[in-house]
Amino acid sequence: MQKSRRTRFRVVFMGTPEFAVPSLKGLIQGPDEIAAVVSQPDRPRGRGRKLVPTPVKEVALDAGLRVMQPRRVREPEFLDEIRAISPDLILVAAFGQILPQELLDIPGIMPMNVHGSLLPAYRGAAPIQWALINGDEKTGITIMRIDAGMDTGPMLLKRELAIGEDETFGTLMPRMAKLGAEALMDALDLLEKGKLKEQPQPEEGVTYAPPIKKEQLHIDWSQPTRMIHGTIRAFDPRPGAWTMMNEERTRLFSPFFVRIPRPEGAVPGQVLEADKRGMLVAAGDGVLGIAELQRPGKKRLAVGQFLMGRKVVPGTVLE
Repeated sequence: MQKSRRTRFRVVFMGTPEFAVPSLKGLIQGPDEIAAVVSQPDRPRGRGRKLVPTPVKEVALDAGLRVMQPRRVREPEFLDEIRAISPDLILVAAFGQILPQELLDIPGIMPMNVHGSLLPAYRGAAPIQWALINGDEKTGITIMRIDAGMDTGPMLLKRELAIGEDETFGTLMPRMAKLGAEALMDALDLLEKGKLKEQPQPEEGVTYAPPIKKEQLHIDWSQPTRMIHGTIRAFDPRPGAWTMMNEERTRLFSPFFVRIPRPEGAVPGQVLEADKRGMLVAAGDGVLGIAELQRPGKKRLAVGQFLMGRKVVPGTVLE
């Protein structure tokens, strides 16, 4: 798509992970002037601990855009730089820091956020993961005006998206990112036409999506099957939910429902069957199937392949 020559809005874009990339690419192809892109500082990764740029930074540099990476967005030097840019809009998509009021007051029109839920549900840092953990059947994108609260600002536009029963974060996040970009472009079109309307968030239905803690990755087999199913999906492909099996931390992937009651006498975490079709495990209120497993330092394998190198005896209890 050829970029339009007409400049609509002068914007500063703030984003960091893959979720934000489609929104940035949409802006690059659109009629708006991207005065700067702000992303989190590069982080060391891998065995060599080399600094790796964020996905948003990579796209911005490829497009020849100015990139800023402040350690903290409340630093006076950074705020002065944004004031000097004098943007009409600050557009945010999964940036990763709380924005101070001093920054929110800078844009001439407004600061706008691409949030990964249907607000007021799942305010916070991990809305996609929590929708999966809780087994929701739908989610969506809310374009909102940012205020000083935690995702409490007025809503500007909403788009819904169905969640597949066995969908994982690895498949849902890209679909959400694409929908977020489309919703952002629609919101900017409406803003240009003077048709973008603000709607206060309702007081009912408020829920929160706090950052994920490491201990949440460890499966508690006494939980309901739906909760375990959602937890495994929420951390697939990374960082991977896990359980202790044969004294090894084993990651679990591709769960599936087995609509049979838990056998009498079986305890939560007990392996009931393990063959090429998958591994069946007793849970708090039923039985859950697992299709893929991963040992430490090894590849992710279908259960049938996994069993060729590591036996799993029915009756084994996963800790």
